[in-house]
Amino acid sequence: MTRTRKQVKETRKPVKIKGFDKYIFLATLLLVAIGIVMVFSASYVNASQRYGDPYHFLKKNIFFAVLGTIVMIFMSFFSYKKIEKLRWTIAGTAAVLLVIVLTPLGTSFNGAQRWILIGPLTIMPSEIAKFASIILIAKYIKPKLIQKSLLGALNPIMIAGFFFAMIVLQPNLSTAGSIIITSVCMLFAAGLQFKYVIGTVAAGLSAGGLLAFISPYRWKRVTSFMDPFKDELGNGYQVIQSLYALGTGGLFGLGLGRSNEKFLYIPEPQNDFIFAIIGEELGYIGCIIILMVYVFLIYRCIKVAMNAPDFFSCMLVTGIASQIGVQVLLNVAVVTSSMPPTGIPLPFISYGGTSLVILMAAVGMVLNVSRYSRANEAKTRQDKQDGIGAE
Repeated sequence: MTRTRKQVKETRKPVKIKGFDKYIFLATLLLVAIGIVMVFSASYVNASQRYGDPYHFLKKNIFFAVLGTIVMIFMSFFSYKKIEKLRWTIAGTAAVLLVIVLTPLGTSFNGAQRWILIGPLTIMPSEIAKFASIILIAKYIKPKLIQKSLLGALNPIMIAGFFFAMIVLQPNLSTAGSIIITSVCMLFAAGLQFKYVIGTVAAGLSAGGLLAFISPYRWKRVTSFMDPFKDELGNGYQVIQSLYALGTGGLFGLGLGRSNEKFLYIPEPQNDFIFAIIGEELGYIGCIIILMVYVFLIYRCIKVAMNAPDFFSCMLVTGIASQIGVQVLLNVAVVTSSMPPTGIPLPFISYGGTSLVILMAAVGMVLNVSRYSRANEAKTRQDKQDGIGAE
């Protein structure tokens, strides 16, 4: 005969809040370390030519990695409940920055106005917006309403739509699209019926196709994706060079530091196409190992979400895990010519200060929730050991 909770609670030792998930912490640091090594390997030729200093990107990347680690550890102790209370402050800050970047205070590069220059530092508001949207959506998802109809998802869709529209104006369709995909993942995890998920995805693809069609430069990217060798010195150039790099690397790669494509064949190789340099230097085996680290990181995040103490923290961690996964999939798809070329960084590895620090701050939120999740896991195990039944 099972005992009730009431019969054992007086003799049970209270379950204490545990330390954070060390596997998530170590997997993140491993990816960041790989990023530091690969950014230096990919960038030293470019940095030597542009800045006369082969260590230019390395020094900045180490600075942001150290800053990101400090922020991640701080956020692991900063209660997610405070994040919940500060949701509108965070979202409002992101919205203001998205407006500022479109004014003369914003900085343009290659036809896109996505950055705010503050002294020697460059802020990319869209990176902040990605996680601001996750925090807001996590708060305003109502599972009971979502399970009944698509109208129950109206508030999350409006939040995602607002940030999508603001980021598209920069223009930055890839980042805007990742917000929509992440929000759909969160809605699906919250119980949105599969038929509505399919409908939302279809609507998103249609909207993306329309935005590409009415924009000449985006449409050229789509057509070059169909056959990049038709425009091998234009829109197909970067993808072709990426395929050359992956093909040259083969199974085991040419060896760390021995890439040929980084000798100014791939523009800005330390950024969105760094996975091509990884493939060239470390081979398919190196690529698979790195992808497995991502899979492991996302798996641990999902485990934290499944044992989260409340619905907000569950959705928060789900959104962060989804955003990381979406970025990895989109980046690898572009590098391998599995989708039209677009600019989205490889999480923790591509060069970019704002992206790295914000991502590590987001992982810090996951680590904070993991403290409570591990306590919940311990409590569940204790329930089973004590033979506690229903009240």
